[in-house]
Amino acid sequence: MGVSVESWLEVLEQRTNVDVDYMDPAFTLSVQPFQFNDMTSNQTFVHEQMCHPDNASLLRDVVSQYKTSGWLAIYTHMAVLMCKANISNIKGRVLLQTLPTYAYNCVKTVEHARAYAREFEAVGISKDRFCIKIPATGPGLRACQILAQDGIRTLGTAVFSVHQAIAASQAGCLYISPYYNEPLAHVDRSIWPQSDDPALLHPFSPRLIQILDTYKRLYKETGREQPLVKLAGFLSTSEAMAASEIGCHSATISHQVLKELWALRYVSSKQPGEGVPKPAHPYANALPSPARLAQLAGLDPLAPATWNGELASADVDYLANNGENLDAANNADPETKRRIADALEGFVKAEKRSQSKIQGLMEGL
Repeated sequence: MGVSVESWLEVLEQRTNVDVDYMDPAFTLSVQPFQFNDMTSNQTFVHEQMCHPDNASLLRDVVSQYKTSGWLAIYTHMAVLMCKANISNIKGRVLLQTLPTYAYNCVKTVEHARAYAREFEAVGISKDRFCIKIPATGPGLRACQILAQDGIRTLGTAVFSVHQAIAASQAGCLYISPYYNEPLAHVDRSIWPQSDDPALLHPFSPRLIQILDTYKRLYKETGREQPLVKLAGFLSTSEAMAASEIGCHSATISHQVLKELWALRYVSSKQPGEGVPKPAHPYANALPSPARLAQLAGLDPLAPATWNGELASADVDYLANNGENLDAANNADPETKRRIADALEGFVKAEKRSQSKIQGLMEGL
């Protein structure tokens, strides 16, 4: 067990797909010859990149061109153009998130997702190169189910529970994005469950293993492709490495953590547990959870004290009646309910900042 000349980032890519959770092309190019798989984003990253000095002229041009169509048309077009600026630097898909203010409005979410799709098509980005992120509320995943009929692939985001994962499978999502750390931990590190062995000790690890086990079982029972698990919300390099050991198919990582992974030389003897090379097929060739983590499948540190040890049932139609059963399940799990609300609150704030900036520019023309 010796020292490797490879970076942590390169080793992680051998075991899971590494995505960049950031929109700046300069950063994406800064780690070449390494190439990321997908480029993910959210309202915070869109706003940050939209305000970047390099995009000032582009934003003014877009505002001038679309000023009679309203701020959302400008936002949507601008977000797609920023994706286009980075798509040649990655191997896979670019991802944009529908407005969080629409998280509980299926009709509006479908409309915005379709608007993104039209804009992607207009700039020459085909359906196999983009994906639409939608919060995993009842109406949100019902929207994913509708969009699947259009051939528009989706990612169910802000996933904190097994029942959300099952609902995303029912919706035909290509991906789900569980958040390893709760949204508030990114601004208040005192609530971050920091650990040298997060795969074993992080309180969200059991739910991740339960989600993966559920998808493996559903694939075996039905033969239908299941969503790929694209883990997000990392606050440390150790957490990113834990994603591969747990068996997640992708790790979507912030530029801060990616910089650390790129700078660190990999030493296998210092890892509490190690992942395995990517399987030929994520579910047909899936391996069981590592033996040292197997016990986590029966635990849930985030569950209420009244939890009886039973996991959510795949027999429930979570998307019926505009996702009524999913919202009921979300609300019945205190941690899921709180974390969804916290995530949406942060995204809405970023959305409103973008709206204010665009409307200010519109008024100046």
